[in-house]
Amino acid sequence: MVLEATMIVVDNSESSRNGDYVPSRWEAQSDAVNLIFSAKTQANPESSVGLMSMGGKGPEVLVTLTTDFGKVLDGIHRTKIRGSTHLATGIQIAGLALKHRQNKSQRQRIIVFTCSPIEESEKDLVKLAKRMKKNNISIDFIAFGDLEPDNTKKLEVFNENIKGGDGSHLAIIPPGPSLLSDTLVTTPILSADGVAPRGGGAEEGGAEGGGGGFEFGVDPSTDPELALALRMSMEEEKARQEKEGKKDEPKGESLEGIPEENQPLLDGQGEASGSGGDQMDEDKKESSESREEKKDGDDGDKMDTA
Repeated sequence: MVLEATMIVVDNSESSRNGDYVPSRWEAQSDAVNLIFSAKTQANPESSVGLMSMGGKGPEVLVTLTTDFGKVLDGIHRTKIRGSTHLATGIQIAGLALKHRQNKSQRQRIIVFTCSPIEESEKDLVKLAKRMKKNNISIDFIAFGDLEPDNTKKLEVFNENIKGGDGSHLAIIPPGPSLLSDTLVTTPILSADGVAPRGGGAEEGGAEGGGGGFEFGVDPSTDPELALALRMSMEEEKARQEKEGKKDEPKGESLEGIPEENQPLLDGQGEASGSGGDQMDEDKKESSESREEKKDGDDGDKMDTA
């Protein structure tokens, strides 16, 4: 899987208070951030994820690149909704955070949530896109909320100018009954990481063993700990079966010639069976013969005396 360093930029402007997405624009972003973190770290445990906001007085780095999910949750809970967005500045700061990543072999990616009007001009966005592409940074946009034609056009132009080998995607998600994270799973932003759609492909999955197409019947994006525990349990059981199979294989000479295993401990007369029983029979026979010889010798002595 791809080893990536990902900075997630959330929109915490006043527009994120709107409730046209379930349960609200901000809560929908928070759920989607959890999903993205799980997808990135499950695709490659060495991938790291950071979090920053671009609303209020200016962009703020909430969590530097980390693999600790608790820090990301804490960053989301500390974020306050206020002010307007600073899209271009937020992307530039995210690029600087990626530049200072510890593992330089990680590919750089920025995922931006935007649900408010974009104040930057199209010309400035094109210039920013070319600069990010020159620095080998991929940028994914998740546009929801204010989907005015002017906004979507700016994002499409930005996406056209930054597309590279690693792929930069634009997902435009209109309001609907589904959660933002459920719709996000079906986009190339997460499908490239092997995240299965929630509830998608249920008919095909049912034919292959149920569970809606998910491994073990559990969606790892909703319950990653359970999915991990099931996977580890399956691997342990597989290793145990392989170990038992190796024990059952014959080692050295064959034991087919040993009769004791297939014979009862006692024969019909209550005597020990097998080679031990035969030895005892021979000992008894020899002792009886010696007694008879001794008896004959005693009789001969008595006759001579007479």
